[in-house]
Amino acid sequence: MKLFVGLGNPGAKYAHNRHNIGFMALDRIAEDHQFTPWRSKFQGQICDGTLAGHKVLLLKPTTFMNLSGQSVGEAVRFHKVALDQVTVFHDELDLAPGKLRLKQGGGHAGHNGLRSIHAHLGADYGRVRLGIGHPGHKDAVAGFVLRDFAKADQNWLAALLTGLSNGAVHLAAGDGAKFMNAVALQTAPPRSSKTTKTAAQKPVQTAAAPDKGAPAPSPLQRLLEKFK
Repeated sequence: MKLFVGLGNPGAKYAHNRHNIGFMALDRIAEDHQFTPWRSKFQGQICDGTLAGHKVLLLKPTTFMNLSGQSVGEAVRFHKVALDQVTVFHDELDLAPGKLRLKQGGGHAGHNGLRSIHAHLGADYGRVRLGIGHPGHKDAVAGFVLRDFAKADQNWLAALLTGLSNGAVHLAAGDGAKFMNAVALQTAPPRSSKTTKTAAQKPVQTAAAPDKGAPAPSPLQRLLEKFK
């Protein structure tokens, strides 16, 4: 079994916060891949389905961010999931908006949700780091992550969530490169190889010279004409 965990805070008040992008990712995967309805268990909301032939459990802890490890720990122990089969989707201040990094193990970099998971399970789980940008000063971080995404964020956010859903089958199959590529196809699609002619490239049409007709006869020619 694979366990995908999305981090966020429960309740309508926080639903569209930057801090809740992990919840948003799992909601989109569950909807697009026809997972079971969400239900309450493990101090969270869970649903399950199949991706690339693998059974996948989705978990959104409802303990609030700082206590996420309680919920994740319960699910891991109950289902006896190995930590290398656990992947946590979370917001990342140190990545530009819409950027993504896949990481296995490592530190929590001060993220309170990851800090809690570390305390309950250790550090050997996988992470999908979802860039939300940085407000510019550490004192502004708390207010920044607990505010809703701005209107200007909606395009890149929609593209990112679509890419995450499309790539979920590759993530479940353990192919990180294909997962990243599926996301990139949505967030940074390749530019068309077709080139359009610019005005400078178009052939220049020159105007035809005006028809001036036959030259006027000289005085001598007019005189000779009289004697014909």
